[in-house]
Amino acid sequence: MRTHSGERPYRCQECSRQFNDLSHLKRHIRTHTDEKPYKCEHCNKGFSRSTNLKAHMRTHTGENPYTCEECSKQFTSLSNLKSHIRTHTGEKPYKCGECSKQFTLLSNLKRHLPTHMGEKPYRCEECSKQFSKLEYLKKHVRIHTGVKPYVCEECSKGFTQSSYLKTHMRTHTGEKPYNCEACSKQFSQLDALKIHIRTHTGESLHRCEQCSKQFTTLSDLKRHMRTHTGEKPYTCDACSKQFSDQGNLKKHMRTHWILSLTKMKTTVRSHLTQGEGEDRQDSPRTHKCSHCDKEFPLKCRLSRHLRTHTGERPYQCGECGKRFGYLSNLKEHMRTHTGEKPYRCEGCGRRFSRPGHLKRHMRTHTGEKPYKCDECSKQFIRLSKLKSHMRTHTGERPYRCEECSKQFSDLRSLKRHIRTHTGEKPYTCEECSKQFGDQGHLKRHIRIHSGEKPYRCEECNKPFNTLSNLKTHIRIHTGETPYRCEECSKQFSQLSQLKSHMRTHTGEKPYKCEECSKQFRQLSQLKSHMRTHTGEKPYRCEECSKQFSQLGNLKAHKMTHTGERPYRCEKCNKGFRQSSDLRVHMQTHTGECLSMPV
Repeated sequence: MRTHSGERPYRCQECSRQFNDLSHLKRHIRTHTDEKPYKCEHCNKGFSRSTNLKAHMRTHTGENPYTCEECSKQFTSLSNLKSHIRTHTGEKPYKCGECSKQFTLLSNLKRHLPTHMGEKPYRCEECSKQFSKLEYLKKHVRIHTGVKPYVCEECSKGFTQSSYLKTHMRTHTGEKPYNCEACSKQFSQLDALKIHIRTHTGESLHRCEQCSKQFTTLSDLKRHMRTHTGEKPYTCDACSKQFSDQGNLKKHMRTHWILSLTKMKTTVRSHLTQGEGEDRQDSPRTHKCSHCDKEFPLKCRLSRHLRTHTGERPYQCGECGKRFGYLSNLKEHMRTHTGEKPYRCEGCGRRFSRPGHLKRHMRTHTGEKPYKCDECSKQFIRLSKLKSHMRTHTGERPYRCEECSKQFSDLRSLKRHIRTHTGEKPYTCEECSKQFGDQGHLKRHIRIHSGEKPYRCEECNKPFNTLSNLKTHIRIHTGETPYRCEECSKQFSQLSQLKSHMRTHTGEKPYKCEECSKQFRQLSQLKSHMRTHTGEKPYRCEECSKQFSQLGNLKAHKMTHTGERPYRCEKCNKGFRQSSDLRVHMQTHTGECLSMPV
């Protein structure tokens, strides 16, 4: 009767959820206690429900009693079949109450919900990254351990996640669950279907900056770009001929393959006549490496490969005597002597000695970032940049300073740090001869001379010469103060402001005057103080040319010309140019006397 009345008399003491049946409550409680009383006799895996155990048993028996009527795919459980059917119908019954995003699976909705709550209680002990779910943490930990628990039974390839294995299995089964509604063509991956749909919609997401031609896939754009750059990255191992398209190289390779078969035909026949035809390992179809058993379709490829084992470098540079294992490497090296840069960027005219360098440079124009971090989805132009970035997740810092033992995640940061010990400043401004230890600092400095301000605020249109200055400025509009003092909870929009403020608690005064040993909390205070020794007065009044050592003094002086008196007495409304003058005046009202030096 409770199904009609809606009565739910059984309440969970942990989360207050209510149930209309006692057995349902008991089953629910196991989600809090993690109790799994139903054990598999084959692998000892535990389950909280008997139905889950029954479904699991089919993974051992191979039974798949539930069949999809659309594509005939079979499943071990009815719930898996229902979830699968939604890939055909497009149904997404689970909706997020916060952002209205819809999902085909309840588990996907549950994973999505913590993105609104911001809660991440699970922390990685290796790199301190936090996660909203324990399962996410377990997957992440495999990056550190290298464990790949999901193994393909067909080819033994391992994967860190079950979803990757499922996608891979389709290469063996031929399954293509994603169907195009326009032409009924099927695909094994959803991304491939999305790209295909653009052939119907006419949508072109990738545009060539040289000729404005558009392409539906990034790979098509890359291939097209070579018609502008002349790049031919695919080289024939047999004759070193180069091609701009991999398909053209494969066609060309067949000309060598046919010649190879012709030359070896006599040898093959002699083997067959001697009764050795049953052993096909000596067939010209493959050439096996005796060191690692790797096989190659061409003997010339095997010869090249063998140099990785023997260390043979038959190609020598006539200029410096350096040796190379491959002719193509020698050709590229020779350009370091000749200065030849045959690969030219059509966008900016810059030239390069190697096609790979040009290809990498082109990404600065196209915005392409093909290397993606699996952890945070950040993308990079270079593989080396991705590798350096990954260390921010793993915490690895393999580069150590011999002077102070400080460690760094990339070699460039170490080199930059070493200059703080050596005092080396290799980058010089051509305008004012000021020197810098870092090239990025020089670039930012040059904008002072050029007046370039490439970063503009979208709110008020104010331009800035550095991105960091723009980000700091934007907080004026947003009101964001992300840096909080742990002592007094005061918040700041800039990290430098917080650091300066913290010294009011610690009493630290890191900036010391070399003349009189007086110490200051801020660098700007030290600079101002130094002028008392040097007599420098950099602030000049445009009206009377009088000079001042402090900007504040100049501002106060300017009021003698403008007549401005911004500090006003609340008692008698009399105005003053400086706050100190107002404080002295206030004593005429309070009757307080100033203590004068004797």
